[in-house]
Amino acid sequence: MSLSPTAGLRHTGSLFAMALDVLRTLPRRPFQMREFIQQAWFIASVTILPTALVSIPFGAVIALQIGSLTRQLGAQSFSGAASVLAVLREASPIVTALLIAGAGGTAICADLGARKIREEIDAMQVLGIDPIHRLVVPRVLATMVVAVLLNGLVSVVGVAGGYFFNVILQNGTPGAYLASFTTLAQLSDLWAAELKALVFGAIAAIVASYKGLTAKGGPKGVGDAVNQSVVITFMLLFVTNFVMTAVYFQIVPQRG
Repeated sequence: MSLSPTAGLRHTGSLFAMALDVLRTLPRRPFQMREFIQQAWFIASVTILPTALVSIPFGAVIALQIGSLTRQLGAQSFSGAASVLAVLREASPIVTALLIAGAGGTAICADLGARKIREEIDAMQVLGIDPIHRLVVPRVLATMVVAVLLNGLVSVVGVAGGYFFNVILQNGTPGAYLASFTTLAQLSDLWAAELKALVFGAIAAIVASYKGLTAKGGPKGVGDAVNQSVVITFMLLFVTNFVMTAVYFQIVPQRG
């Protein structure tokens, strides 16, 4: 169902207000450590294997494309550097964001949406329990932590997959591929990718929590909320990725 511009602005403002509520509630005690551990374990369990499997073809495609391009330009010695740069800067944060939003975010939205239509959220508010502090904050923090760890996993698997496909399928030189790793890439690229993953995890969890807590209309409403959370999260992630990449290029000097 299409939304009017007024309704769209209202939902945007409500989502932003919820993000501010999450930030305001973060330092509140007691911290829900048990909920945080359970959610982190659950999100990791549903995303680790798909993320590892998706990162292999990502690294392979990047290695094949860059290997072919560098061979045409006569710069095969830079294939490893270019592959690592592409995986670290863009592929690993994007893969992490897509899997976190598609697997972890949908699970969060469905869980909170089911609680909403069963009126558990209303019962918590009647008892004086803040759903943001009790349910949303642990899920946001768990998603952020898992996203950072998954980004490291994707980086390792993607680089290893790129090395395999470049050396085995394109007859690249293993020594030259490994020796050129640090020619273009630098440590700040890894930190920027981890920061992206942290922000992407927060966005995915906040959007999923908002759509779950505002779900209505029974089970069909929960399903609609899950679909909407994925679409909104993907749009925000790509916009945020562009902004963070542009800012990174302005702040950090690049190697030539």
